[in-house]
Amino acid sequence: MYRFSNTVIGVLNLLTLLASIPIIGTALYKARSSTTCENFLQTPLLVIGFIILLVSLAGFIGACFNVAWALWVYLVVMIFLIAALMGLTLFGLVVTSQGGGREVPGRVYKEYRLGDYHPWLRERVRDPEYWNSIRSCILSSKTCLKIESWTTLDYFQRDMTSVQSGCCKPPTVCTYEAGVIDGGEDCYRWNNGVGMLCYECDACKAGVLEEIRLDWKKLSVVNILVLVLLLAVYAAGCCAFHNTRHAAHPYHPSDDNRMTKVRPRWDYYWWRWWHEKKEQLY
Repeated sequence: MYRFSNTVIGVLNLLTLLASIPIIGTALYKARSSTTCENFLQTPLLVIGFIILLVSLAGFIGACFNVAWALWVYLVVMIFLIAALMGLTLFGLVVTSQGGGREVPGRVYKEYRLGDYHPWLRERVRDPEYWNSIRSCILSSKTCLKIESWTTLDYFQRDMTSVQSGCCKPPTVCTYEAGVIDGGEDCYRWNNGVGMLCYECDACKAGVLEEIRLDWKKLSVVNILVLVLLLAVYAAGCCAFHNTRHAAHPYHPSDDNRMTKVRPRWDYYWWRWWHEKKEQLY
């Protein structure tokens, strides 16, 4: 049982150790990429990857080399990691529970409203510094150039991404006739300039939030799977820690030959009392 549980925890931690490498690599790649717009997911992804790497390394060393203190550190840190991952997952599910596109009559694509999204996400895109970085990212990715050559028929028959729908065109309800603009505030923010378009529109911010929402939902699913794996690894780690301590402080074989005091059963006292009374009578 000792070797089996330690082998299991060693194999599981080796797998999580290897799994942390692509997580860290993905976070570093997204941080260096100029076409990545949802940059606030990079930091937690990087932190989680490094924590899993260090914790898995400690658990692997402790299980394979019977290092009790390494397993102790591993189990303590694992508790905080599981709690943090559960909190992040629940937060992500709550934040992404709101939002989604609205159908546009006669069109394939959907349009998005900033007010449909969670207040925490809305505050993020309303931050001027953060939005300027998002806007620069969209410009450098040339997202709007992909639909620049569309004809009027294409707008009725072809689909768009949420960013293209919100940032590359005015809302469908906007009307521009005889110098009169009608349809909402975003209609006034629209500009035909290549560097302007609807990048300051609420619809553009909503389109970005829709991409973030979908990515975060995918991340939440991955977090749940990782959480289940970590719980299994933690359970095996508890067994390995117990076995490691047992191996470090084994009992002496002669301990089995020592006699221990056996307490008499209750009926023994009753039997003794009955015979004493019987002797007194006779």
